[in-house]
Order: sequence, then structure tokens, then C-alpha cells
Amino acid sequence: MRKLKLNELGRISVQQFKESPKTPIIVVLDNVRSLHNVGSIFRTSDAFRLEAVYLCGITSTPPHKEIHKTALGAEDSVKWQYFNETTEAIEKLKSNGYLLLGIEQVEKSTPLEEFQTDTQQKYAVILGNEVKGVDQKVIDRCDQCLEIPQFGTKHSFNVSVSAGIVLWELSKKWVLTSKDY
Repeated sequence: MRKLKLNELGRISVQQFKESPKTPIIVVLDNVRSLHNVGSIFRTSDAFRLEAVYLCGITSTPPHKEIHKTALGAEDSVKWQYFNETTEAIEKLKSNGYLLLGIEQVEKSTPLEEFQTDTQQKYAVILGNEVKGVDQKVIDRCDQCLEIPQFGTKHSFNVSVSAGIVLWELSKKWVLTSKDY
């Protein structure tokens, strides 16, 4: 085996990314405080060619050197929008036909592995603050909450890790079956 060089990876340019079909998922960050987590989520959103990232409340926005440190330029390729309140973002998404999926441990949550994506549906994945999680007023507006199974002594993942797990699980039908990827 030989490790591939960057020029062998077949990556598309930022302009090609912007013009290419997207996986119909928008990530909503509800008061995520760490700039590194924000940058990491931009990078994951780029990797799975997601539609956009919505930054809400105290979540910082590009341009910022600490976001760029982990995003590595994905903040330039992935479309993003800022909202003062997360509820504003999710009301916009709901009115545009997105199914709102909170990623949180709640009563009657759906285990991630049991959730079936529908390639005809648009999704909004809502991830919360590193300490408090997704705000209850946001959960109250969600169509469903998904929970990542965990088997150790901790009850949570880092928000950027949660994003990677959930976004792969939701986007893989499009990524693995589309000729556009």
C-alpha cells in the first residue's frame, strides 16, 4: 500500500463544490461555543457535500482564524448563514419543508441506527451547545430527536464527533448511490 498524494485524491475546487449538487441536509448549530468545533463541522459538511450550515446565537461565524484552523477552507466552500436565535433558523427550515432532527437524549428519542433516511426528504440536523446540548425550546419545535448509542461511562460525545457520526449516517444513501459524488 502507498499513501496517496494530495494531487491524486481527485478533489473538486471550491467553485466546483459551489456548483455541484448537494446532499439535502442543513446543519444547525445551536449556541456552539468552540470555534474549533465550528470549523470541524464545516469540514465535515464539505466532505459530505451538505447544503449549508446555520450558525445560531453565540456560535461564531467566519472569517475567523480559529474556525479556519480546523475548517481548512471549508468555511469558504460550504454555504452558511447566521441567525440571532436558533428558533428563527428552524422556523425558516420548517416552512421550506425540512424535517427537523434534534441530536439529543430525550424521552422517546429514536436510536440513530433505527432512523431511515428518505432521499426525497430534506433534513435539518440540529446540534447543541457543548455543555447544555440542544435548548429545550428548540427541541419542542423538532419533528424528531435522534440519539447516538453509547456504551461507556460518559453520556455524550464532543459536538463535532456527534456531527461526524450523524451526518455520515444520514448522508451515506446519497453519497453511495448518486453519480454526482
